[in-house]
Amino acid sequence: MRATVTQIGNSTGLILPKEAAARLKVKKGDSVFLTETPDGYTVTPYDPEFEGQMEAARRGMSRYRNALHELSKK
Repeated sequence: MRATVTQIGNSTGLILPKEAAARLKVKKGDSVFLTETPDGYTVTPYDPEFEGQMEAARRGMSRYRNALHELSKK
């Protein structure tokens, strides 16, 4: 699939084909994230830093499951 690089004000923008935007489930105004890989870049609508934070939260919730359960009681 081919994308077009264009000038948008003082910035450079990437125009995604309709099919690519549909597969990414993004629309005008949404943010996408570029992650560098050995083969180039990956475009995703998901924030990779957020995923790391969620993984840390999952580990903490697993480790402190009993304490969290007690805290959730009324």
